[in-house]
Amino acid sequence: MSKAKSSAVKERSKSGRYSRVLLKLSGESLSGEGGHGIDPDALLSISREIKLAYDNGTQLGIVVGGGNIWRGMQNQSAAIGRVTADYMGMLATIINALALQDALEHMGVPTRVQTAIDIQKLAEAYIRRRAIRHLEKGRVVIFAGGTGNPYFTTDTAAALRAVEIEAQAVLKATKVDGVYTADPRKDKTAKKLEHVTFMDSIKQRLGVMDTTALTLCMENRLPILVFDLAVPGNIARAVDG
Repeated sequence: MSKAKSSAVKERSKSGRYSRVLLKLSGESLSGEGGHGIDPDALLSISREIKLAYDNGTQLGIVVGGGNIWRGMQNQSAAIGRVTADYMGMLATIINALALQDALEHMGVPTRVQTAIDIQKLAEAYIRRRAIRHLEKGRVVIFAGGTGNPYFTTDTAAALRAVEIEAQAVLKATKVDGVYTADPRKDKTAKKLEHVTFMDSIKQRLGVMDTTALTLCMENRLPILVFDLAVPGNIARAVDG
């Protein structure tokens, strides 16, 4: 995927345009330069990029993290246990999903938020068949609340939802233009890897996604495309293959 300045983590190559994908966004991507909370400019910028892909007729599912508000494992303390911290992180993803929904709908993109944690006044409960029906009707579905269980990351939630909705690929938006042997922002000797197998990614701990997410994608032969979210048009390019 040189056009999108991305790398692919996959066991088999796929060519052509994807008709249904799962886009994984980090919570931090919504915080802009501030690094915390939701920055309106960053939110609108990302929403415009999503709309470009949507306007091309692609069915889009989205999983957004909550790290700009709360990171479960990293924010636990003596006062807050891991399980509670993880649930708080799930609630943070719902806040981000609602913000993304409003921004997209202001741009004329029909959306639905489905959450693994029941909050009836704010969002639908996650139901696989209903989610697929929304996608078929041209709605962007934003999956919030992670998997609904502690000890699982939003990367794993993205892989799980992608498999469930029968997406053709997971698009992993990051701060760098692909998969590297190390963090290129910290290590100038890091080398970019255009194509990486799931097993190599796991063994070498490349940090593409967590091991559970990678294993789930590997078992279902679901490719992961990693690209730089900061490059305008990259979401649409990734969808175009």
